[in-house]
Amino acid sequence: MDISEKNAGRGKSKVRMTLKWRDTMQLSILTVPAIIWFVIFSYIPMFGCIIAFKDFDYRAGIWGSAWCGLKNFQYLFASNDASRILRNTLCYNVIFILLGIVIGVTCALLLEQVKRKTMIKTFQTTMFLPHFVSWVVVAFVAQGLFKYDSGILNNLLAKMGMAPKQWYTDTKPWPVILVAAHVWKTVGFNTLLYYGGLLGIDQTLYEAADIDGASTMQRIFKITIPMLMPTITILFIMGVGNVFRADFGLFYYIPNNYGSLYGVTDVIDTYIFRSLKVSGEIASSSAASFFQSVCGLLLVLGANGIIRKINPENAMF
Repeated sequence: MDISEKNAGRGKSKVRMTLKWRDTMQLSILTVPAIIWFVIFSYIPMFGCIIAFKDFDYRAGIWGSAWCGLKNFQYLFASNDASRILRNTLCYNVIFILLGIVIGVTCALLLEQVKRKTMIKTFQTTMFLPHFVSWVVVAFVAQGLFKYDSGILNNLLAKMGMAPKQWYTDTKPWPVILVAAHVWKTVGFNTLLYYGGLLGIDQTLYEAADIDGASTMQRIFKITIPMLMPTITILFIMGVGNVFRADFGLFYYIPNNYGSLYGVTDVIDTYIFRSLKVSGEIASSSAASFFQSVCGLLLVLGANGIIRKINPENAMF
């Protein structure tokens, strides 16, 4: 190949790159605000991780404070409540991940059976609406339900001739209440994600299955679920990455921060918040947050590595 042919090839590649840039320019411009947001609120604050390894002094500042090594990390593990908050955080998040997948896929399959477009939009809006409701608002509703003297549930119990219940001192129903509240708030978002995956499945696969006489359950387990596995896997990996983080609003506002419920409602995030509010130890709180982030990163890498060995096509990276 002579020099002129090489130059011609380079010219064609530049033209293709220019055309590709023009085709994606609008989408690229739309990503600029998101990139700026992540840089300002996610990447620049990462320099503050140094506080976790320093004996922070407000007068000396971050750079002037003395190094203390891993001393701040003892704050989380030396506490008598360490086993409780770690157990609650891990158990609740595992339940949330599993229920998010099962209920989200089930609702998406049911939504797919709806044929009228107006009804689909109605169901989507109704299910997705709780995603935008603040936990503070939900907490007021919960208080209206569970108050001892004027709560709706206790009024119903009284009408049925039963004694009122001390909801904020009895720990038994609260795991169910918290799980139900989380499912209510997130089921719409998860359903839309899986429903979008269902719309992308090639319909000729279902037509071929109908010709072969496949039943509805066979279509679901032989076609739908395998085709949704990439989406399920990515959401599972993302959920595993947050298994050491808890939804602060759910575990703090819904139980109304009652000390009698700490045994089943206290998680790492609420414990750090209360400790920071009482003692004002920013360094110890930063160490706990740093621990959560590192564990989340390791879990994401581990889960992705396992999935990549099982089925490389379903791995996130």
